[in-house]
Amino acid sequence: MSTFDPDALECLAAIVEEGGFERAAQRLSITQSAVSQRLRALEAQVGTVLIVRSRPLKPTSAGQLLLKHTKQLRLLRADLERDLKELAPSSTGGGREEERISIAVNADSIATWALPALNELACQGLPLELITDDQDFTHGWLREGQVLGCVTTLKQALRGCKMVPLGAMDYVVVARGDYARERLPKGLTAHNFREHAFIAFNRKDDMQREFVGKAFGLKRVALNQLFVPSSEGQVRAVLAGWGLSVVPELLARGLIEQGALVNVAPAHALPIQLYWHCWNLESEVLDALTRALTDAAAGALATRA
Repeated sequence: MSTFDPDALECLAAIVEEGGFERAAQRLSITQSAVSQRLRALEAQVGTVLIVRSRPLKPTSAGQLLLKHTKQLRLLRADLERDLKELAPSSTGGGREEERISIAVNADSIATWALPALNELACQGLPLELITDDQDFTHGWLREGQVLGCVTTLKQALRGCKMVPLGAMDYVVVARGDYARERLPKGLTAHNFREHAFIAFNRKDDMQREFVGKAFGLKRVALNQLFVPSSEGQVRAVLAGWGLSVVPELLARGLIEQGALVNVAPAHALPIQLYWHCWNLESEVLDALTRALTDAAAGALATRA
């Protein structure tokens, strides 16, 4: 089996992760011509094209396999770094920029329980990179080999990966206090939800329609939606009086207790089950990530069958 040049593999990863040859060159501190040469050499060795020169750039199927291999090499180096630090605690270490340990986590988890879960690992020097996406789409980052693990709503584990249930995140629909009192004195109902704007994360976010549909037994729901691509930003937009939003109860709890926000459909909550998926490899780093996330989720998320 061929042995691939680690620098060429990291060059491929940099092109994909940075979205282009120029930014990859900047990250690797080499010329753009050198980036192209390394990629051509790797493609010649493999015997096929590894990057689709589209906008944005995308790895081919072979490129995805080599990208996954590169991530695995990074994981091995991170494991070695942890072992060396245990043997020589005075060693400062410090991984290179291209050796980031990447995981995909949905924005709502980052805004609530996931960052505290990773505090200790980050403070220990683990070179983390968090990639955020909708919880229904983080799985795609793992499937394409661009991350080592992901928090997702999908239960089925990919081949070569393992899955751990995390628990359910409850979602509620909220409005600003005076907005709720003036415009929703009897709360949100099947008869008045069309009169209000709903603030969604982005166009992929189906949370608002799913909540209304399940709360009121509707098969098809058409909403007037505004888009704010930030969990905290959605809450701020509600506080500014833009309209309503379905947000994690964890994120809104304190503001509801203060009276700044009102749960306008208190009889309804939408539980979203989350799962942690990661490569099924023997790795202290992956084990530490899994423990950190599952322990934090156990304390923050609801457990449901």
